[in-house]
Amino acid sequence: MSVTADDVRRIARLARLAEPKDRIDTLVGELNGILAWIEQLNEVDVEGVEPMTTPVKFPLPQREDIVNDGGIRDKVLANAPSSEDGFFVVPKSVE
Repeated sequence: MSVTADDVRRIARLARLAEPKDRIDTLVGELNGILAWIEQLNEVDVEGVEPMTTPVKFPLPQREDIVNDGGIRDKVLANAPSSEDGFFVVPKSVE
């Protein structure tokens, strides 16, 4: 499959991109290079290769999912311009 200058202009119009006319030829070459690379992938023999969802074949160790405050509330609030009762004080943004 080959991309032409008309194809690039149509794609740019559909994507609402304003491409300068002097860049169209460059984009044609780049897109044709990408499509050639994809065609090379079609030549790879994958017969008998099982699809993978992850390269890791064993379950990874997971930590227990416990909700906590990190134990550093006072250090975090020390960086706030204003705090009150353990919370950040911010300007009202909703009427």
